Amino acid sequence: MTSPQISEDILTEIFLYLDLRDLSSVSQVCSQWHDVLLDEDSCIWESQFLRNVPLKAQKSKVMESFSSYKAKLIAYLHGWNPSDCSKNIYILDDGFTYHRRAVAQSTDAARGRRGFRSGRHCWEVWWEKSLGSHAVIGVALKQARMEQQGYLSLIGNNAYSWGWNVVDNTLYHKGRVGKFPRFAIPKIEPKVKVRVLLDCDEGTLSFEKDNWFLGVAFSGLPTDQTLYATASSVYGETEVVMVYRGWPIDG
Repeated sequence: MTSPQISEDILTEIFLYLDLRDLSSVSQVCSQWHDVLLDEDSCIWESQFLRNVPLKAQKSKVMESFSSYKAKLIAYLHGWNPSDCSKNIYILDDGFTYHRRAVAQSTDAARGRRGFRSGRHCWEVWWEKSLGSHAVIGVALKQARMEQQGYLSLIGNNAYSWGWNVVDNTLYHKGRVGKFPRFAIPKIEPKVKVRVLLDCDEGTLSFEKDNWFLGVAFSGLPTDQTLYATASSVYGETEVVMVYRGWPIDG
């Protein structure tokens, strides 16, 4: 005998009281419960957005680029981590932008709030102000340093991170690796968005510029460790924006 289904309205009222972890669990209980959560702009996701995202971040311009409350919420939760960055960096109220103070002879970096161990992920990075001589984006393990003396490509300067210096188009892992991409591209300037594509299952890191796929930059990334979105910079008062977009759109 099949048990009667609970009405969608009642489920919605119940789900409004749950936290994010609980929602993740109940979505796997049955197809009906899963379907109730499919509408990413429902009152359930609006409630989660309002509860978990500070007011100033809710009103940020970055949020205008998302079409649903769930997408806004997930993006914020993957923003820069104020507890995991150089002391010369602070995170703005929007949660998506880090500001590097004008400190001489220092390279400074920040990691995202949430790391990745499986699946495919995409996020955008751009500089609001000057890039300076070393503007590097990529991924890093928790062991990677977020601060170092001198001016260098910090992300990729060790065994725990993989980075692309978008100023001189050089890849770094355990030091300099080589040029990227393999063909000439227009110089990356402030406000130009670069998309980072991480495939945790295949262990690859790729980049796009203006929806133009530049190729696979790194392969052989660890598939059994957590990787974090990361960027490093040297220019005083520069600001770096990172916006998580979720599953990459191919083609």
